[in-house]
Amino acid sequence: MSILLRHIIGAVSALLLATAALAQVGVSLTQVVIGQTLTLQNGQNAYGVDVTEGVQAALDRVNRSGGVFGRRISVKLLDDNNQAAQAEANARSLINLDKVFLVFGSIEGGPSMAVLKATTELGTPFFAPMAGSPGLRTPHQPLVFPVRAEHKAEFRALMAHARSLGMTRVAFFRSDSETGQQHLANVQRLAQELNLELVADLAFKSDIDAAGISAMAAQLANSKAQMVFNHGGIGTYEKLIRRSRETGGRTQFYAVNSGSTQLAQSLGPLAHGMIFAQVLPSPWERKTEASRAYQEAYTRFKPGKGFSYGSFEGYLSAMALVEALRRAGPQPTRDSFVAGLRNVVLDVHGLQISFRNGDHAGLPLVDLAIYTRDGRFMH
Repeated sequence: MSILLRHIIGAVSALLLATAALAQVGVSLTQVVIGQTLTLQNGQNAYGVDVTEGVQAALDRVNRSGGVFGRRISVKLLDDNNQAAQAEANARSLINLDKVFLVFGSIEGGPSMAVLKATTELGTPFFAPMAGSPGLRTPHQPLVFPVRAEHKAEFRALMAHARSLGMTRVAFFRSDSETGQQHLANVQRLAQELNLELVADLAFKSDIDAAGISAMAAQLANSKAQMVFNHGGIGTYEKLIRRSRETGGRTQFYAVNSGSTQLAQSLGPLAHGMIFAQVLPSPWERKTEASRAYQEAYTRFKPGKGFSYGSFEGYLSAMALVEALRRAGPQPTRDSFVAGLRNVVLDVHGLQISFRNGDHAGLPLVDLAIYTRDGRFMH
């Protein structure tokens, strides 16, 4: 074969590869476009804002190093205002109109489940929903890849901690919804496993008023629960905690990670000594490779701004996305992205994120933190 013919074949092959890349939705020769809908509420949702900054810090780090196979990762971001219907509409718009490669990184259970509905119907991968809803994993969703642990794992950690302290009577605070019912079923099973008695099911509607909060506080007191924990609804949960303390209630209040910083700061001294489940290592300590990498990237991107669970979760979710994109290969397609995550464990700064056939467990980490008198979460 002549040198000229080899050059011609090489040029044609390169052209075919370039054409193939351009044919993939959301993929060009220079970038991969990812769609993200999450709860910002016009900048009023502190956790959502922190998450976006963590994502940007991670992608800034990766893009400055050449991206993934020479392509920068770009994010098209929409605000769902914590409304499930808007989240679904955003996801459909991102896929159908903006032609993104995949959808990534929603927060809150309701919006995340709505995004799942849209992405599943449209055959688009949904990576790293930052919510603990049971429906993200059960039944198995082949196109959905959660990174953080689900609420069930947090419930188990909180209930086991209470049991280790000799408590036997627990209460559960939840939304009066289909998702809340799924959480309740998990809590009931866990109570049996841990030899605990679930003495109060505290279900609330979104429009609960002061009288309803007082009635719930009375129900909690009458149940003689030694510990109560939540699955969300931090604004309503805060009101319950305040009302319970005003009426002399002595129940110990625990909480899941969602909105933990905002809840603790709003409660002030009433939060001192509260136990929180966390699905990340401490963002403030430097005991893990992940926290050190996050701190370095975030400090470079947002010099002078403090660390937080939100920006740490955004950072780790984005770095997990980067690893997933690498496994999709140099000419990524949605099919190759999904294929690259079959029976794998992604190593993200020493954290192991598992995706097995029939079980997209993600990161199993659940840690416990106590809120101290000086306003810190101590893991």
